[in-house]
Amino acid sequence: MTVDEGTSMDSEVPVVVVGAGPVGLAAAAHLVERDLDPVVLEAGDQVGAAIRQWRHVRLFSPWSELIDDAAARLLESAGWDRPDPASYPTGEEWADRYLEPLAKALGERVRLGTRVVGVARRGRDRIIDAGRGTEPFTVHTLGADGIEGRITARAVIDASGTWGTPNPLGGDGIPAIGEHAAATRITYRVPDLADERVASRYRGRHVAVVGSGHSALTALVALTGPSFDSSTRVTWVLRRGRVGNVFGGGQADALAARGALGRRARAAVEDGHVDVVTGFRTAAVQVKDDDTVALVSEDGRRVEDVDEVVVLTGFRPDLSWLSEIRLDLDASLQAPVALAPLIDPNVHSCGSVPPHGAAELAHPERGFYLVGMKSYGRAPTFLALTGYEQVRSVVAEIAGDREAAARVDLQLPETGVCGGSGLFDESGQAQSDGCCAAPQVITLTAPSLISP
Repeated sequence: MTVDEGTSMDSEVPVVVVGAGPVGLAAAAHLVERDLDPVVLEAGDQVGAAIRQWRHVRLFSPWSELIDDAAARLLESAGWDRPDPASYPTGEEWADRYLEPLAKALGERVRLGTRVVGVARRGRDRIIDAGRGTEPFTVHTLGADGIEGRITARAVIDASGTWGTPNPLGGDGIPAIGEHAAATRITYRVPDLADERVASRYRGRHVAVVGSGHSALTALVALTGPSFDSSTRVTWVLRRGRVGNVFGGGQADALAARGALGRRARAAVEDGHVDVVTGFRTAAVQVKDDDTVALVSEDGRRVEDVDEVVVLTGFRPDLSWLSEIRLDLDASLQAPVALAPLIDPNVHSCGSVPPHGAAELAHPERGFYLVGMKSYGRAPTFLALTGYEQVRSVVAEIAGDREAAARVDLQLPETGVCGGSGLFDESGQAQSDGCCAAPQVITLTAPSLISP
């Protein structure tokens, strides 16, 4: 069975927003505020479905930096109580106290259990020029009930994020040889050790944590914390040649919760609770007869007797269902070409990214926008505030308000690479320790468990 909604390119045709996370719902709130009709399509059975998968993790950013202005106005008109702006929510609190009420305020505009499987210009694949600029988009969907649908849209805002496509363990960006075969021993998310079913998988085992971002630091802190089994053996596997500035700015970090995480991870390493392996780019995973695995590097080194592998090497955008859309993406980051140099993690932290909006997010396919984490491609330097400013500008452009679309102004906290992970056993309060400073660089040697 199929359902086809709409056939014309008039003012009644909605703007389709893909993804009911913070940025997608913010886009819908801005559209409503400008009297444009949004349809928000969410593959999950709840809004914030991706966030709920890291519900146990506390964010680096306080509530004051996690709420979009247009969304707040819509919520407050419905009698919503704003959370304490100085406190730091967990992912679950962000979803329950902000996203759920926002979805309720948006009402039937939000459709759950609806996966977008393709977007195109009506009646035209990507190679057809004739009439392309005057035809609406067709958004092809698949419901949880198996029903296919097609929605006609005047514009499409893709805020679907990158959570569903984590980077693999393999050091060359492709799954390592044996990675699929060892799938039962590998996870690509920060484990929720408060869940006994999850904790039992890691307790008293040898766990290899692969990655150098804040999700990896979160896993290290959790696995070595005083509330977890001290017999758990943790090996931290880094692709980079030294630890360097992985721990961040410490007390000088403008995101205080992020600085606290770095300090605790550093302490775990320096106190000997974590073995550190540097310059290790995984080429293969070997499953042994005793059901452990061995990680083998490109240069032949091995990390032996590993029971569980936690791979936290970042995410990448899923572009497979956009094959008929003309995108202009940077060859390295897979971000819009005009945006890529502004967010390059080799140059920028999340706080040094300059303000940007519709102009930097535009593609040859007029009326189509990647926003939020997906607009950053493979760059991990994203903050919620950035996404909110993106959709404010993009919606203004769709509404024809060129002046508002061009006016982008955003103040962001400095230092570090930002993600949705922080300490999850701390309270929701944190104190800032002042201005930003460069983190101290330290060098750690590889432990004896590595064999040549």
